[in-house]
Amino acid sequence: MQANPYITPIHIQPEWYFLFAYAILRRIPNKLGGVVALVLSVAIFYTLPLINSSIGKSKMFIPLNKLFF
Repeated sequence: MQANPYITPIHIQPEWYFLFAYAILRRIPNKLGGVVALVLSVAIFYTLPLINSSIGKSKMFIPLNKLFF
């Protein structure tokens, strides 16, 4: 089998820690849409600590309330 530097073999996949990004970018055909979806999927994890699900705390300890008030 002759090596061709211009064609990537189909069986190559990224490492396990990049598989979520690889799947998102392959699933969305538009390049800009894929990048936006990738950024939004990572941004979800940054907003999770700001969401409060605790019933017992006062409203003054919620991070979003500290930001806005």
